[in-house]
Amino acid sequence: MNFLSVGNPRRLLKLLIVVFTSLIIGLGLLTPANADTVGEEYDYAVLGNVKIEGVAVGGVRMLVEGAGYSAETLTSDDGSWLIGVPSKDVYSVTLDESTLPAGVVVLEGEPTQEVELGLSGRVVMNFFIGEGERNEVSFVDQFISRFIYGINFGLMLGLASVGLSLVFGTTGLSNFAHGEMVTFGAVAALVFGVFMQLPIWVAIPLAVIASAGMGWSLDAGLWKPLRKRGLGIVQLMIVSIGLSLTMRYIIQFFIGGGTEQLPGFDSPKISLFGAVALSTNDLYSMGISIAVIIGFAVWLIKTKTGKATRAISDNPDLAAASGIDVDKVIRIVWIVAASLAGLSGVLWAYFRPGIKWDMGTQILLLIFAAVTLGGLGTAFGALIGALIVGILVETSGMFIPADLKYVGALVVLIGVLMFRPQGIMGRKQRIG
Repeated sequence: MNFLSVGNPRRLLKLLIVVFTSLIIGLGLLTPANADTVGEEYDYAVLGNVKIEGVAVGGVRMLVEGAGYSAETLTSDDGSWLIGVPSKDVYSVTLDESTLPAGVVVLEGEPTQEVELGLSGRVVMNFFIGEGERNEVSFVDQFISRFIYGINFGLMLGLASVGLSLVFGTTGLSNFAHGEMVTFGAVAALVFGVFMQLPIWVAIPLAVIASAGMGWSLDAGLWKPLRKRGLGIVQLMIVSIGLSLTMRYIIQFFIGGGTEQLPGFDSPKISLFGAVALSTNDLYSMGISIAVIIGFAVWLIKTKTGKATRAISDNPDLAAASGIDVDKVIRIVWIVAASLAGLSGVLWAYFRPGIKWDMGTQILLLIFAAVTLGGLGTAFGALIGALIVGILVETSGMFIPADLKYVGALVVLIGVLMFRPQGIMGRKQRIG
């Protein structure tokens, strides 16, 4: 029977579907392989090809990091790759030499190069590779380098964590707007150092003073009136969440969704020993953090206000009964906490590097983890917790993908709290 006869329309339809599907599959097999892509939802991209004398190399790991973003992919069979990025910023592009064929290395420049997206929103990054000897960094050198970076990150995180712990210890409030206080400090430095073009050594102290002023105004205009009304801790925490969202989008309205840089963000690196090299910004950051933490410790232990702060953290009712002006001390605590958070934001802007409207939110979970790990309400415990979290975050990048390194610190946090719920320096409390 003829398939084309009018009496067999279903058979004709089936035949056409089979032929059409076969053509599509055949064309797909004949089409050259496209680049493996990551971040296709973004409008901007970094892309390139990996070839040896015109011959494509597939399966090479490419990593793009910058502006608080990290993504990686493997080159396709034709050597091409593409990684989408969220904004027009400076990014570091790394070719993982361990994934190249044996005896093949990057011949010109370093395996990690910096690129900056231009007007087109796309930039091509190609590495010149070929046969040569690979200078591999030993595991010990990598670990030491990441350990030092972890200490730097932990010190910066500690400044913010200590402030959050002070507020919790004196008021019982878990302030979810603390991340925006970190962002505010960085934005204030941007306003003074870039928009007003003041020297950065003037802009940073002014940013800290502005942060202190914000802490004073928040307590005077918001938190003290709410305390006087007798709001509970849960209600205050909900208010802090609303404050966080409000501040975050106000900052975005004024500085936009891109990433801004402070002057001198690209400072040169100084080789210390072996493969360990730190930028001058890193060295300044560590020095400033240590000096401020020592000054804070002296204030908390030796001064009358510091002793009153510790007394309120231990027992606010007894402190008030002994003649301590609780409201005055809490006001000072908010000012100190905001100042430390603002300074942390400036150092975080140099560490990332870059200032973004949600930069404080990105590390808020780590700040809470540090405070909880060290012991709720204990300032020195928060500092120890921050150092542990910072070191874990940086060193874990040697064993897990870069975009999962924050998870490792939280897993350790959960493990520690299972055996010591009060944290490292916290005291056991009776429940019920």
